[in-house]
Amino acid sequence: MSDLYVSPAGDDAWPGTLERPFATLVRARDQARDQARGAGVAVHLLAGTHRLAETFELTEADSGVTYRALGAAVVSGGHRVTGWRERDGVWLAEVGDLDTRQLYVDGRKAERAAIDAIPGKATRTDTGYVTDSTAPQSWGNPADVEFVFRGVYPWTEARFGVAAVEGDEHSTTVTMAQPAFGWAIGLYNSVVPWEGGGESYGPGLPTRVENGAGFLTEPGTFALDRSRPGHHVLSYRPRPGEDPERTEVVAPVLETLVKATGTRDVTFLGITFADATWLRPSRSEGFLHYHGTGYYDGGPIEKVSFGEGAWVTVPGASSEIPANVVFEGVARVAIEGCRFTRLGATALRFSGDSTDTLVRGNVFEGVCGGGISIGGGHGARVENNWIHDVGLEYSGSPGIAVTGSENSTLAHNQVNDVPHCGIVVGAGRSTRVLHNLTFNTLKVLADGGGIYLSGPQGDSHDNGAVVRGNVVRDTLTPYNFALYTDYGAAWVTVEGNAVQRADNTATLQVWPPLENVVFRGNFWDADPVGWDDPPEGVTLEGNVTPADEKDFEARTAGVVARAGLEPGYAHLLG
Repeated sequence: MSDLYVSPAGDDAWPGTLERPFATLVRARDQARDQARGAGVAVHLLAGTHRLAETFELTEADSGVTYRALGAAVVSGGHRVTGWRERDGVWLAEVGDLDTRQLYVDGRKAERAAIDAIPGKATRTDTGYVTDSTAPQSWGNPADVEFVFRGVYPWTEARFGVAAVEGDEHSTTVTMAQPAFGWAIGLYNSVVPWEGGGESYGPGLPTRVENGAGFLTEPGTFALDRSRPGHHVLSYRPRPGEDPERTEVVAPVLETLVKATGTRDVTFLGITFADATWLRPSRSEGFLHYHGTGYYDGGPIEKVSFGEGAWVTVPGASSEIPANVVFEGVARVAIEGCRFTRLGATALRFSGDSTDTLVRGNVFEGVCGGGISIGGGHGARVENNWIHDVGLEYSGSPGIAVTGSENSTLAHNQVNDVPHCGIVVGAGRSTRVLHNLTFNTLKVLADGGGIYLSGPQGDSHDNGAVVRGNVVRDTLTPYNFALYTDYGAAWVTVEGNAVQRADNTATLQVWPPLENVVFRGNFWDADPVGWDDPPEGVTLEGNVTPADEKDFEARTAGVVARAGLEPGYAHLLG
């Protein structure tokens, strides 16, 4: 195997040896491409932060290469912010045309400065909001302020911006950005005519207001003022002990760190991918989230009825939150022992007709969107990964999502502390969800599960989905189903799983109805609602509800011992 070396302290004019390494991944890629199309070449990333000036792109011509970290190697799309000045306890830096939605201070996420609601008594209008408070008039950079609508549907959290703020000594008018606000009025409508439901038409009042320069009251928060093109100002209120001369402040700039298209036989080993953003929610179209990683981007809106007199409006088609590391139409690509952190969208996505891909032994944490997304393709394996504390800004994002794929296997992963579902499986064929551990799911939004499936999963039990040997604990917010088969799920076998501390252990009655769904030999600490009279498409066989917690633990010891990371990967938990 031929070896090439890259170091942040290297030089692209050097030969790429260990003693005289290249400076950039692009130079190493091009050299590998020249060496028999990369076959058998290993590119070693020496310790340090490898800052990308642009997306690192791979094509079919870059096949056959292994990218391996030697030491703590970080591939970063961030820009270090310097030149701070201090005013009234706040650091200020002019950052040119820099645009970002995140900031990291000595590796720790700084939160966007925010307040909990529109001040005063506010009401919604056709174009925004009116309040009897004059406080919004001092927001400073109103066109950069963003409203957050948590729970506009129980499973939905939307974001869209302000266009203008004006008022007098008696009241303030907040005009919202278009087309986002008009879209939201048309999209978010529902009638649920039973206890706990009600009617909603369009967005209500925001649950949070972010990125106002006047909101910088808490240490560790920041705001970006873009009101002067080319002269953006970043403001940060430091935590105790932070010093502008010694503290490293990094603003993610790139939206895509790595993009591989049509590449074959490429492996990434032990690399940290960090410091990328996603700017689409800051545009006038906003982020009109619907479900999971899907959001509305214009087009038809459909009315879906379920139950007597109940209905909800939904997008006719959804766009997907993109990923910061992207593989499209690749084959035999492996991601092993890597870390994905400080990322502003979904961390990792395989899409298109990707085949025989492997994601194993990685850690995903500190991610604004979801962890791992598999869309389409054949033969994906997602094994022994630890996904936690993702969905930090897009709360519908699951830890792992698979849809439209064939013969995918999700096995021995641990997914914990996520805002909505742990593992999501959309329509597909022959998906296997085996021996995973999920806990502390649905920490923010409702109507989801530790493991969630929807749509047809095949056309027989031979090629349907199998959900076996998983442990699902502590599904937190109300109205949840630990094992959630939803929205016309068909040809699903759910067997030998252990479920504790959920609002509902499983769901049996949904719309469109379940078809050919079997719950067999599961252990749960409470019977599912409607277990004594299951619908026609659901079969219950040999499920056990132990008498108490001690009995539960005794009966499920074998299931618990096999679920989650296997012994060879336990070190990832640190």
